[in-house]
Amino acid sequence: MSPTSSALVANINSRLTGHDRAIGIEICEASSDRVEAKLVVGDRHRQIHGVVHGGVYASLVETAGSVGALLALRDKSRAIVGLENHTSFLRAVRDGMLRIVAEPLTRGLRTQVWEVKIWNDQGKLAATGRLRVLCLEAGADLAGERSQGGFPDGEGTELPGG
Repeated sequence: MSPTSSALVANINSRLTGHDRAIGIEICEASSDRVEAKLVVGDRHRQIHGVVHGGVYASLVETAGSVGALLALRDKSRAIVGLENHTSFLRAVRDGMLRIVAEPLTRGLRTQVWEVKIWNDQGKLAATGRLRVLCLEAGADLAGERSQGGFPDGEGTELPGG
């Protein structure tokens, strides 16, 4: 794995919005070869039976894989959108910290596939996922608007809208 710039990680975390910010995922390391993140489990993550909701795991797969896919783009004007997210729940978790690791299986020009593993704080595998993303051309239509590409790939690099 290439070394992670602390400025890059800080930039990524400062740019998390919406759902990512609401669930509280924190990127710890990021490169085009591997993304590591963590999430401290709280009440907002639990379903009616008191264990982490499956949608939280699917969200972690989507976010960690997407961050890696964005960093892997050769053309930084392109954007990434999820095409498929298959998440398997292996072990119920009630509390503690989840550790997330995403690594690429394939990184093509049009699509990428990332495998994501999520462990509980005892080091036991709690969930796995596979994310397939589409690499959009700069300015492609995305839900009625033009997509904005780009992602920080070094110190001082800005994300779109910043």
